[in-house]
Amino acid sequence: MPKTFTDIPLTRPATPLLDTISTPADLRKLPQSRLDTLVDELRAYLLYAVGRSGGHFGAGLGVVELTVALHYLFETPHDRLVWDVGHQCYPHKILTGRREQLLSIRQRHGLSGFPNRAESPYDTFGVGHSSTSISAALGMALGARQAEQKRRTVAVIGDGAMTAGQAFEAMSHAAHTRANLLVILNDNTMSIGQNVGGLANYFARIWASKTYIALREGGKKVLSAMPAAWDFVRRTEESMKNMVSPDMLFEAIGFNYIGPIDGHDLDELMATLDTMRDLEGPQLLHVYTTKGKGFGPAEADPVGYHAINKIEPKPKVEVAAPAKAPSPKYQSIFGQWLCDQAALDHRLVGITPAMCEGSGMVEFSRQFPDRFHDVAICEQHAVTLAGGMACEGQKPVVAIYSTFLQRGYDQLIHDVALQNLDVTFGLDRAGVVGEDGATHGGVFDLAYLRTLPNLIVAAPSDENECRQLLHTAWLHDGPAAVRYPRGTGPGAHIEETMAPLPVGESRTLRQGKGPVALLAFGALVPAALQAGEKLDATVIDMRWVKPLDRDAIVQAAGRHDLLVTVEDHQRMGGAGSAVNELVMEEALMVPVLNLGLPDEFIHHGKRDGLLAEQGLDAAGIEASIRERLQRLDGGARPHRA
Repeated sequence: MPKTFTDIPLTRPATPLLDTISTPADLRKLPQSRLDTLVDELRAYLLYAVGRSGGHFGAGLGVVELTVALHYLFETPHDRLVWDVGHQCYPHKILTGRREQLLSIRQRHGLSGFPNRAESPYDTFGVGHSSTSISAALGMALGARQAEQKRRTVAVIGDGAMTAGQAFEAMSHAAHTRANLLVILNDNTMSIGQNVGGLANYFARIWASKTYIALREGGKKVLSAMPAAWDFVRRTEESMKNMVSPDMLFEAIGFNYIGPIDGHDLDELMATLDTMRDLEGPQLLHVYTTKGKGFGPAEADPVGYHAINKIEPKPKVEVAAPAKAPSPKYQSIFGQWLCDQAALDHRLVGITPAMCEGSGMVEFSRQFPDRFHDVAICEQHAVTLAGGMACEGQKPVVAIYSTFLQRGYDQLIHDVALQNLDVTFGLDRAGVVGEDGATHGGVFDLAYLRTLPNLIVAAPSDENECRQLLHTAWLHDGPAAVRYPRGTGPGAHIEETMAPLPVGESRTLRQGKGPVALLAFGALVPAALQAGEKLDATVIDMRWVKPLDRDAIVQAAGRHDLLVTVEDHQRMGGAGSAVNELVMEEALMVPVLNLGLPDEFIHHGKRDGLLAEQGLDAAGIEASIRERLQRLDGGARPHRA
């Protein structure tokens, strides 16, 4: 049995066996009898490292035994090991030469929180979004077959990720190609396999035994000349499996299914993987694990311990002044608005693709269970489902991260915008997301949203504006999106009443006497306002990316020598590009400076630090404007009467 911990150690635990492992090749030199000790040390170090750095927690604890078994039995990195989503990859990183670097995970210039091809040859496929592992692993298996290279390919996918259509599309193609591919279904919530009793385990061991495999394959060869007899044997085998296994679906697709087995029983896991390692054709091993295994509090609360913050030593107790109540997170503002709006109108329906907690919908799901739909990791379906509901007179709200709406883009165009259906999108995690890095960055949404006819797009600058713009978007008769960042806002007072704001109308926060007008969008409005104070500039909270406030921009261009756009989005195709288009359409004779993110992926680190690094804090905005004014004063600056 794995050793169970009740506290996260603040000092590094003794790991004498783990300290001898720099690569999986070192691991494979150990006798199998010592792997249980290694598992305990690996779990202890994982607790210590994540406690020191923060990061994804429960998923990695649940796959310690599986990670050890895979690297022990497969010749990684020659054999390809593909992790789905990547939350569970921390033990893999420890065993592949990155043990000490794990203390820097998700920090600027530190390890990525997900598998990353640029980081290690053992990270065979970059990942962060869900349900891609089987497609990628199948591509690797077919590539190896095409090149006549002898290597094995394994995809590890969680039961949650198996809800997405892409996983089944890949499995269907794998069955068609008969590729040599092993898929490991890591079932850590029992959402797929409830029937895990003594009989199921007994037959799982039989089906995974070398004797049974040899008899099965030998019998197939002998009986292949007698189709009727072989069909009878095959149907008998399937009936036996169906009595004790809940997953005949995989057999029907074309995979040889083995399981479920205990993913924490290292001996059983090793024996089963050793048998399945060299089987021909598509194979699926179903293992059940416990998220947070080995740490009592995480086992009891797997959702709460999905990720943790860095644990600081307890300071000496001092009497302090009462702390100011923290500002609510934008996801909480969305969740409260959703409940309030639903109480006013029975037509409101809430939809999310497996982001109930992250999008702030828990309370809505409790208050309005008949109007709450969590469709699992199926972003395409979520968008089209909303469109279908809108056809029947409902007013659906889709709560989705900016980065995940990318996966439903065709549906957004074809199934919502083209038909001008009344669907509201709450785009959480817009802009730079911080520690989750490039895979989760919401820095492309304005570019892919503002080009769609019929769709309006709002970018609130504070908490109250977020609430009011959500209300405005929902009242709009047609598709609408409101984008807001991760975390907290500037601390604005939130009005309980909801009043619609004029669509396409900005607000001027500061009328300056200087030569500059700042057109600021969304979360960077407070930083732009600080820079505007230093420059005596006019500062406009644009509120809307589509439609733009044309009159405000034309007036600003007539009164100032330089327009500056500021946004938490890529410059290419973003809100600044929309302003540039308007300036050209109106033939406005004024230079424009676009401040935003460059044409590159923004990696992990603290959000504030990443924005400052890109010159998008108040000091950076001011410096960029002063530099441009100096260039204009050198001869390019137009004369204002």
